[in-house]
Amino acid sequence: MANILLVEDDTTFATILENFLRKKGFDVTATYSVKSGIEALKRHTFHLILLDYRLGDGIGLDVVDALRAEGKTVPSIIMTSFNDVRTAVKAIRQGVFDYITKPVNPDELLMVVNEALEGKSVERERPALRKAASSVSNTEEADYVEGNSTAARKLHEYIALVAPTDMSVLIRGESGTGKEYVARSIHRMSKRADKPFVSIDCGTLSKELASSELFGHIKGSFTGALSDKTGQFVEASGGTLFLDEIGNLSYDVQVKLLRALQEKVIQPVGANKTISVDVRVIAATNEDLLGSGKFREDLYHRINEFEIIVPALRDRRADFQQFVNFFISKANTELGRQVVELADEVTEIFNAYDWPGNLRELKNVVKRMVLLSPGSRAEISALPEEMVFAIKNADSSPTTAPSSDNPDLRLHSEAHERKLIMDVLQKAKYNKSKAAQMLNIDRKTLYNKMEKYGIE
Repeated sequence: MANILLVEDDTTFATILENFLRKKGFDVTATYSVKSGIEALKRHTFHLILLDYRLGDGIGLDVVDALRAEGKTVPSIIMTSFNDVRTAVKAIRQGVFDYITKPVNPDELLMVVNEALEGKSVERERPALRKAASSVSNTEEADYVEGNSTAARKLHEYIALVAPTDMSVLIRGESGTGKEYVARSIHRMSKRADKPFVSIDCGTLSKELASSELFGHIKGSFTGALSDKTGQFVEASGGTLFLDEIGNLSYDVQVKLLRALQEKVIQPVGANKTISVDVRVIAATNEDLLGSGKFREDLYHRINEFEIIVPALRDRRADFQQFVNFFISKANTELGRQVVELADEVTEIFNAYDWPGNLRELKNVVKRMVLLSPGSRAEISALPEEMVFAIKNADSSPTTAPSSDNPDLRLHSEAHERKLIMDVLQKAKYNKSKAAQMLNIDRKTLYNKMEKYGIE
């Protein structure tokens, strides 16, 4: 029986989730704050963490960070409002397995929980370190569509050009665009294809553990070093080391990484001797490394012998339908569904939406849509509710005049929202649950908007 830690400050919603998961055979420990969630992690062992994104004393990622600081990794799922999808996508780079938008659909939640706990999550149970065999499997190859647009052709021309060389490559692109797929493609087409491909997510490494993970350590070199550890530079010997979100490495680790790249030697933590290594390094980032002011310029130029920019999904509209068809087919196979067409409204919303989470978000939305479509046609009801409202409100004017007498927040433009929220809060005598009900939104959305507009 899997043991799940639930961290959710809405006690009513937490009780609903706890009862649902218990009926499905899970053992659930419910906590209601960041602090109590962290305390529960110290007392018990959990197989999965289910986290609300916004909590009264912080955010769900604070729990993930505390776990990481202890050198532990447990698959985590973030529950968030649709407005926080951009942040949730970034959270995946910090070791979160997946996210799910509110209002939570029970079938979707069960699907994501099982994926995190079962075989599909094996590679992500230790997201700081993911190894692959020397050759990429058919499953890995089938996880991505190249596309036929000009941007797609340029991307794959660059991959084919740099792959046979031994140049260090820096892959830049937003979260969810497929940077690891690009790195694996380079390795697969390189002279090192029969050697290991080792992937490290630098976003999940604490400052204390990064040196040990990359370069290894000897027994007794620090508290918790109970035996010698081989670093991933050695594990990747002869092959490719992929450093995802390299901008998260601390300055001290950057210094050691620069030496490893320049001199082709590493020094395990606590060791007196160095080890020669032969590794090709491919790095990826979703930020401006030099502009951040936290990344060494000499290291930047060392890893950026060749740069590949992975375009955002909104810049690949010519490939969009191909991606949609691919993800529908994949979801049909995984979920035992037979979706073969989309309602016109679904297509319109897909085309109008800007997809901030890129391919990862598209994959999640399509999979949810297929799950909620028992027939051959996917209807608008299978899309996240707030996604539908966001697009419809952007494209149409409200048919009813906005006012505090008609306080449905979905009828109001952003310019009027702040005043309307303040008026309704006053009418509700600052009872947030009542105000959210009057505004026709959930309580979490109200909290998000109060924070956005600086309403105390």
